[in-house]
Amino acid sequence: MDSTVVNHLLIISKKYGSLSFSGYLQPQFQVAQSNGTMAEYQGGNFGEYTNNRFRLRRGRLRADYMLLDDNNNPSTYFVLQFDGTEQGVNVRDFWGRYYENKWKLINVTLGLSGRPFGNELQLSSASREAPERGRMSQILMKTERDLGATFTFNPRWKNARLKNLVLDLGVYNGQGLAGPAEFDNSKDVIARLSHKNYTFKNLGFSVAGGISTLQGGLNHRLPVSYKMERTNNLWQMVKDSSASTINAVAPRRYYGADIQLATTTESWKSELRAEVISGLQTGTSTTSTTPGSYPIDDNSEPLPYYTRTFNGAYFTFVQTLNSTDNQIIFKYDWYDPNSKVKGMDISAARGLSAADVRFDTFGFGFLHHFNPHFKAVIYYDIIKNESTEISGYTDDRKDNVFTFRTQFYF
Repeated sequence: MDSTVVNHLLIISKKYGSLSFSGYLQPQFQVAQSNGTMAEYQGGNFGEYTNNRFRLRRGRLRADYMLLDDNNNPSTYFVLQFDGTEQGVNVRDFWGRYYENKWKLINVTLGLSGRPFGNELQLSSASREAPERGRMSQILMKTERDLGATFTFNPRWKNARLKNLVLDLGVYNGQGLAGPAEFDNSKDVIARLSHKNYTFKNLGFSVAGGISTLQGGLNHRLPVSYKMERTNNLWQMVKDSSASTINAVAPRRYYGADIQLATTTESWKSELRAEVISGLQTGTSTTSTTPGSYPIDDNSEPLPYYTRTFNGAYFTFVQTLNSTDNQIIFKYDWYDPNSKVKGMDISAARGLSAADVRFDTFGFGFLHHFNPHFKAVIYYDIIKNESTEISGYTDDRKDNVFTFRTQFYF
């Protein structure tokens, strides 16, 4: 651009708002326990004859623009973020937010943005200590973002008594970035009530947390559906064939609670984050992951939906070692996609599959900040699946993963 245009943009920025750019890059090296390890939730599956790899896990570039009103209050906020890796370039965030400034109570966010559910989904991968979100978060809320509208209640005047209380209510397509577009008429409605950090100065720690729910579903295209029923004192996946099933909604119902505790000292700071979610999840016969498009078989024929009762949780503990440059990380998470059955009760004879197997993941690592714009983490995931009657899951799979990740950011 010529100097006239550049000077014009600078004048606009100074007079009406501010434009900023940020970004980060995450090169990493991983080693798996065996060739072809299924490591979808550790950054992607390994090749059939591969157990080690270099990867560019994320490469983000983000632009933020804040427009202020005549009283210097935020009026409009705009965000555009790209993600570029060796696998391609994608849009990750593209949304605008309007702030109501008469009563300073409400703002509305429209576009492609993060879902306001729980705590782990809200933590940016740039600041999160563990390399990846837990298996539960990735399965239930694949790609974390979705197209829709979010209405937020949060008093913003200086002495507001409820300024630390936030109520989010959003309506979204449901498939997020896992698919190219909305593929049925069902929408996800997400509500979250949260409280920002409250510090107990005399006790030397702070606490925050919230409760969340998602009410949504997927429209059946077939007169066939599957769900768990108890027959002869045994739980099994039962087929339901009924013409009334077509266009009926297969439910997705999530209920979650989260809490974050932290000491207030910078040196030797301790932080604990925990979250639990349970409810109903609809997937297919082979996976409980929320589909990004309507599931079809190899012949492009539509597949029926399977509804399961699930539960899961994660616990993350981060300990700063004297200097804030060094942190030790411990994380445990589990995801049980079908809480009605366990262990050897999971068999093909009961209509079950690998999609019903519980996984527990134990992770630990060490994080070092070399300077304000460069850090590195070494991290090891120990992944345990329950032993079942399903082929390939009769014993614990050899799928532990070591990750060495660096991050450059500005």
